[in-house]
Amino acid sequence: MPSGKLNRQVARLAVAQALAGANSGVVYASGAIVGHLLAPRPSLATMPISVFVVGMAASTLPVGALTRRYGRKAAFLVGNACGVALGLIAALALAVGSFWLFCVAMLFGGAYAAIVLTFRFAATECVDALDQPRAISTVLIGGVAAGVIGPQLVTWTMDAWPGRAYVATYLAAAGVAVLSAIVLAGGSFRPPARAVQHSAGRPLAEILRRPRLIVAMGCGLVSYMMMNFMMTSAPLAMQLCGISRAHSNDGLELHIVAMYLPSFFTGRLVARHGAPNVILAGLALIALAAATGLSGITLQHFWIALVLLGLGWNLGWVASHAPDEGPRVQSINDFFVFGSMVVGSFVSGSLLTTFGWSIVSGLVLPPVLLAAISVLWLRQGGEAKLAASSR
Repeated sequence: MPSGKLNRQVARLAVAQALAGANSGVVYASGAIVGHLLAPRPSLATMPISVFVVGMAASTLPVGALTRRYGRKAAFLVGNACGVALGLIAALALAVGSFWLFCVAMLFGGAYAAIVLTFRFAATECVDALDQPRAISTVLIGGVAAGVIGPQLVTWTMDAWPGRAYVATYLAAAGVAVLSAIVLAGGSFRPPARAVQHSAGRPLAEILRRPRLIVAMGCGLVSYMMMNFMMTSAPLAMQLCGISRAHSNDGLELHIVAMYLPSFFTGRLVARHGAPNVILAGLALIALAAATGLSGITLQHFWIALVLLGLGWNLGWVASHAPDEGPRVQSINDFFVFGSMVVGSFVSGSLLTTFGWSIVSGLVLPPVLLAAISVLWLRQGGEAKLAASSR
């Protein structure tokens, strides 16, 4: 296939990423607020977002099987169908006032998000090896655009149907999923090559006992869980503090852009300064986000906290990856990350409605401190000292 055509496929994926990824922005901007409106009790306000994460985790393996059997395009179109289902079912749930039906819609939204995560892999299959980093960056631009489109879509539509808040938002989300399907339907994506499995020659238990790997996985988990913990409840916290929903949506937009925009240079930072130092910088930014949340509840406090949180997540998460250990370790890592996201998003809503935003912010600090201590221990030769003492 000529390179020009391949580049067009990457461009399609970037546009589809901007459209499809917007649905996740809609969920994070409105999910907790809608949950608070519909839930039988306030402590369940963030449960819809927890269900969204469950849907994403539960769909990961089926998405892989679907792709292997029918190809990328089929999986993408199934994902867009899930995006349409998310929008239509959520709109119906809001129209009839059903909290549990809204949660069902979130399951479809999670499945859609799981398929959107594979766009970057499809981009690497459309180009030669030397062009793969540029292809991923191109799709990443779509992800940054999605961070703008999603929250703004909520702002433009949340009151478009008088007396039926957010119904038009989710109908619009269904329409955006249709647009993404149209973009992808015209593409021609290579079927993924069969992966050749290489055995590392070591039992998984032995690999997972390595202090360096444990620290890396732990820091990645803390970065993701604490980001999700604060972000999930932030829109509802701003509403409870009297901040307009439009300003809340703008804050989430800034957060999502801060999450993904640094990815263009995070890899170079790791190469230049080393993963431990970049992880520490990420953890410090997350701690600053928590401190900002503790210092006040004005619009500026929320916005600054959300930007710092997004930047800290990017540095802490990207730098903590240990790809050399292969898919076995990565699957275990993903399992714990998804599990922590479910727990974090659900618990944050209960803590917010019971104790307030300050408690949510304050609880971020202890895990971040423990993660930072583990990195400092490792950087000071803790792994070598532990190995020497065990001989």
